[in-house]
Amino acid sequence: MKNVTIQKPQNQLAGFRQSELDCPVDGVKVNENKVRTVAFFVLLIAIAYIFSRFWLLPVVLLVDFALRAFDYGKFSPLARLSDNVVKALHFPVRPIDQAPKRFAAGVGMMFAASILTIDLLGGNPLVLTITLALFAALESLAGICAGCYVYTILKRSKIIN
Repeated sequence: MKNVTIQKPQNQLAGFRQSELDCPVDGVKVNENKVRTVAFFVLLIAIAYIFSRFWLLPVVLLVDFALRAFDYGKFSPLARLSDNVVKALHFPVRPIDQAPKRFAAGVGMMFAASILTIDLLGGNPLVLTITLALFAALESLAGICAGCYVYTILKRSKIIN
């Protein structure tokens, strides 16, 4: 997987213009509308968890994020559901690179694991859950990939190469 700077509109978030982001690239294309639909379902599950505190919801997110992060997206329940929604609503195919989305799924997996762990230990993972919901809302509703911002910060901090 190589890194490239993504050229996007000049929106600014976290001190970076989108055109200044370093995102991983692998050349494999996925449908942006499917990705954004998956993010919408993540948002709904996160909101449901905030109000219900039903421990199984972060388990669902953890498993789903792991499947997508480790390139087993074809087994992801949310990806399959999103396929059906995209087809039923006749959303167009908008190809984008898969690597930033896989990285973001890895970040989501770590959030879901942390949320679940804190919950099972009797703590309150509200801040983490709201953060996950915010990231999902940015992707789903605005097309902003928070994973690219995280990746850029980690790369520039020399935490990753």
